[in-house]
Amino acid sequence: MTGKDLRIVFMGTPDFAVESLRALVENSYNVVGVITVPDKPAGRGQKIKQSAVKKYAVEKGLMVLQPVKLRDPEFIAELKLLKADLQVVVAFRMLPEVVWSMPQKGTFNLHASLLPQYRGAAPLNWAIINGEKESGATTFMLQHEIDTGNIIDQVKVPIGDNDTVETLHDNLRLSGAQLVLKTVDKIAKGNLKMIPQDQLIKEGETLKPAPKIFKEDCKIDWKRDCLSLHNFIRGLSPYPTAWTTLCHLESGEETSAKIFHSDYEPAIHQKTPGTMETDGKKYLKIACNNGFILIQQLQLAGKKRMGIEDFLRGFQQIEKYKAG
Repeated sequence: MTGKDLRIVFMGTPDFAVESLRALVENSYNVVGVITVPDKPAGRGQKIKQSAVKKYAVEKGLMVLQPVKLRDPEFIAELKLLKADLQVVVAFRMLPEVVWSMPQKGTFNLHASLLPQYRGAAPLNWAIINGEKESGATTFMLQHEIDTGNIIDQVKVPIGDNDTVETLHDNLRLSGAQLVLKTVDKIAKGNLKMIPQDQLIKEGETLKPAPKIFKEDCKIDWKRDCLSLHNFIRGLSPYPTAWTTLCHLESGEETSAKIFHSDYEPAIHQKTPGTMETDGKKYLKIACNNGFILIQQLQLAGKKRMGIEDFLRGFQQIEKYKAG
C-alpha cells in the first residue's frame, strides 16, 4: 500500500496549512474531506471571512466541513461517513479523542518546531525571540496531551540572524508540506517506528514552551539588552508585532508605534533607556541596555507601515519624544 491508496481527511485553518493540503492534492493523494473553522466576520466592515484552507479546498472542489463544536453528534456522523484511513492535522484546533481516534491508521499532526521543544501555540515566534539558530517541523501521532505524541519524523531549517516570523513561516510551510507527504507514505507502508518524545529529552535539558502571545506581551521593555530586543522585534514580525509608546517630552502627548524591522548596535552609553537619537533623515535609534535598537520599519497608530526614511520625512521633531 502507498500513501496515495489511503482515504485522507485534512484538518487545518491558516495559510501555513494550505501548503500541506496543496502538496497532497497536487501529488494526487486521495483527500476525501477537509475540516476547517466556520466562516466568521472580520475587519472593520465585519465582512464574512473564509479560512485560507477553505478557500483552497473549495477551489479544488473538495468536500468541506466546518463544525462549530468538534464533539457535535452531527459532525461526528458526517466525519464517519468520509471513512478516512488517516487524518492529517496542520494548524487546527485541539481535537477530542472521538475525532483523532476515528481512523484505522490514526491522526497525525504537523507542528512547527523540533519537538519536544516549543510545544504550544506560537513555536515560530518563541524560537526567534529566544535567539535560536535552528527550528524545524515535526510530525507526530495525536494522543491526549497536546503536542506530546510519539514522533514520526522531523525536518530542520536554519534561522538567520535577521529572519522574522514571516520568513521562517514561509520556509517551514514548504519544508513542512514535504514532511507531510513523507509521513503519509511512511504510515501507509506500515511497521512505523515512532520515537516517544521523552526519549529525546537529554539529561538536564530544559524544555522551552511556546504559549500563545497576547498584545500586552508584545510591548517593548527598553531596559533589556539590544540583542534580546532585536530578537523580540523580529520574533513578533509581522504579527502580532512588537510595539512601544512614544511620549512627547514637553506636552506629555502619547501615541503608539508598531516596530516591524530593526537592527541593533552594541555600545557603552549613559543614556536613559527609551531615549531617541536621529539625524532626521536616515536613521532613528533608541537607547536600551548596552546599546541601541536601529528602527528600520514601523507604523504609527492610525497610519500606514513605512520605512524609516519615509517616516522621518513625515514625522517632525521625533527627537523630542521618548519611547516607553
